[in-house]
Amino acid sequence: MVHKMATMAAISADSHISETEDCFREIDPAFEDKRPRAIFDEKRGAILEIADLGIKVPMGIICTAGRPPERFAEPVDWDELHPAGHDPRARLKIQDEEGIAAEVLYPSLGMVLCNHPDVNYKKACFEAYNRWLGAFCDTDKQRLIGIPIISMRTPEEAVAELKSAHALGFRGVMLPGDPEVEDYDHACYDEFWRLCVELQMPVSFHILTTKDGILERVRGSKLVHQIVTVRGLQNIIMMMILGGVFDRHPALQVVCVESDAGWVPHFKFRMDHAYDRHRFHLRAETLQQAPSTYFDRNIFVTFQDDYSVKQVKDGLNLDRVMWATDFPHSDGTYPDSRQVMAAVTDGMTPAEQQKILHNNAAALYGLSAA
Repeated sequence: MVHKMATMAAISADSHISETEDCFREIDPAFEDKRPRAIFDEKRGAILEIADLGIKVPMGIICTAGRPPERFAEPVDWDELHPAGHDPRARLKIQDEEGIAAEVLYPSLGMVLCNHPDVNYKKACFEAYNRWLGAFCDTDKQRLIGIPIISMRTPEEAVAELKSAHALGFRGVMLPGDPEVEDYDHACYDEFWRLCVELQMPVSFHILTTKDGILERVRGSKLVHQIVTVRGLQNIIMMMILGGVFDRHPALQVVCVESDAGWVPHFKFRMDHAYDRHRFHLRAETLQQAPSTYFDRNIFVTFQDDYSVKQVKDGLNLDRVMWATDFPHSDGTYPDSRQVMAAVTDGMTPAEQQKILHNNAAALYGLSAA
């Protein structure tokens, strides 16, 4: 069977670094004895060990590029992992192979660190990673778009970290799913949101960075854990919309990363329905507009191979939908990105394809047009 292939140079709005221990080598000396360490386990292969978290992260399952799904669980050593996970020149070669003009880069181990109980250790790890990420992206700042992680230890400190990220040339920031003080709809974060708008720094939330996204009770097959990962981000978006954040900051741009997009039309309906019928007896905050209006205006979503997007595109604001490769993760499209791009946008107009595959991400991150 001959598969249609996309010819457009796309931007991946969600790709990843596959960390090695070098990413944390410049950690605050106070945490040197606890920085993430690379080890090899006979049963699980290449492991990054995180102090005081009680888990060892199998990097072979995180960096699966080049291996078929039936081999994901096989133990692999560090030198068997795809080098493009941490080598910028190898990454640029993969972009050329896959028809990718640029990638927005998120962490892998950093998502796990978002739920570390020691916020001081977490902050030290993030700062070391962000320094390493800056050097990685310096190889080609137009094609390697790194998104640093802010620890959110306090609202005031978050403002300082945001200013620092902007000064270093980063084009956006990623936040842990759960801040250390209050929640993201609280007024104590208003100065942070205001500065995000002023500096034109979109805010990203990635799946697997919230406690309710990975620790919730599930029933039945272990596959359910993988399927429900988007719930954590849905909870954040509902909280911010219904909490009036976008009334106070109408130009704030928030990205739901790796959350797919086919669910969005029904999600908007559920918010509007709840607001119309139940805000009175539940004493919800009064909003200036319908909840769905804020979603269409302020929320971006990224997806890889979610075929339902083309089925529900009339219920989406296609200016806020961005395609991604998720390289080098197990949900990624490598080495078939061109075929996947063509398949998920099949039946869309050329203008719609251009938006989803390139222009939306280019506009959000200030990249050159196709």
